[in-house]
Amino acid sequence: DEAEDESRLEFTLRDIEGEATVPVVYTGSVPDMFREGREIMVRGELANGVFTAERDSLVTKCPSKYSPADS
Repeated sequence: DEAEDESRLEFTLRDIEGEATVPVVYTGSVPDMFREGREIMVRGELANGVFTAERDSLVTKCPSKYSPADS
């Protein structure tokens, strides 16, 4: 059943470059690596102070893959 494979999440997203936050409502598949403190990307719309994410648009970034290369 498709409904069993999806979750509805409500969480707060913080701007990686600052202190700004926004509440997020998301429905869809959740990556295994999704957890507090992890960088994510999500598509959607901001309305009335709440970001409503597009279904299945949540992507978790792997820190090791996106860290600057050592010189």
